[in-house]
Amino acid sequence: MTFTAQQIADFLKGEIIGNPHTEVDNFAKIEEGKPRTITFLSNPKYTHYIYETKADIVLVNNTFTADKPISATLIKVPDAYAALASLLEMVNNATPKKTGIQEMAFVSSSAKLADDVYVGPFAYIGEKAQIAENTRIYPQAYIGDNVKIGKNVLIYSGVKIYHNCVIGDNCILHAGVVIGADGFGFSQQEGVYHKIQQIGNVILENNVEVGANTTIDRAVLGSTIIREGVKLDNLIQIAHNCEVGRHTVMAAQVGVAGSTKIEEHCVLGGQVGIGGHITIGSKSKIGAQSGIISNTPENSEIMGSPAYPVKNFFKSSVIIPKLPDIYRQINALEKELNQLKQQLSKE
Repeated sequence: MTFTAQQIADFLKGEIIGNPHTEVDNFAKIEEGKPRTITFLSNPKYTHYIYETKADIVLVNNTFTADKPISATLIKVPDAYAALASLLEMVNNATPKKTGIQEMAFVSSSAKLADDVYVGPFAYIGEKAQIAENTRIYPQAYIGDNVKIGKNVLIYSGVKIYHNCVIGDNCILHAGVVIGADGFGFSQQEGVYHKIQQIGNVILENNVEVGANTTIDRAVLGSTIIREGVKLDNLIQIAHNCEVGRHTVMAAQVGVAGSTKIEEHCVLGGQVGIGGHITIGSKSKIGAQSGIISNTPENSEIMGSPAYPVKNFFKSSVIIPKLPDIYRQINALEKELNQLKQQLSKE
């Protein structure tokens, strides 16, 4: 599809600086821009590329001011990154969508699918499953018995959704995601571990995105709940009976132990480990590789393992490499002090 700068500016309600008739038909990173592509500038670190990019259109923030001539046509918007996201969504929505049940798919006779649902080859839809409008289930996905899936859901190849789980509207589940596997629950009797049956489920509310190979375990009783707007990266583990609050985001390899509640609008960096049966307060920011073993209040900014306030963490990080020298200095001072004590005692 080809668009002019004027069409793009009208869609984004932006201001054109340059030729409104400039045409583009693809996207590019600003440092890799080519003729007939559109790119964007939002991070000041990349500003120098705008003067040399070959892209024909660049989205920039309203605050951007050029220091020298720019060959590209500019479209000024309040937020260039958000504007790019809007354009990408528009193009994606304009792409023809697959519909219908493919010949090699299996759909139980008791399942209820909306007319425009797509089910790819070798996908499996279990008994009494319910799948709403405009949902797409790609090849080799597994949808268990009594699963409920909302509207406009994308389920990519290799996703496994176990029985009785619920997926809300506008969710995206990437390849290898497992929703509703058994939680890690065992009771020990005389040195032997016995399985505790996990009879709950998992609920994903609307607008949740789950990255590749992320796993969310079913509850022992009740539900493991991922609230509206949560975004989970690849390779994350959410254990049984957890609750993740609205619009929380987690980077790759986060692990959350059972029965923990993470409140809304939290940000967790990569490889954060959260202990079980604790609460992470709303709007908390937790740095990469932190280990959390107790409750945290809202608006916390913490880092480390075990984690502590981020400012103290960075101060400590500066001191740690100096500890061997500090240790030697303390030993030397201790020896001098002992010598002085001995001299004073003789006098």
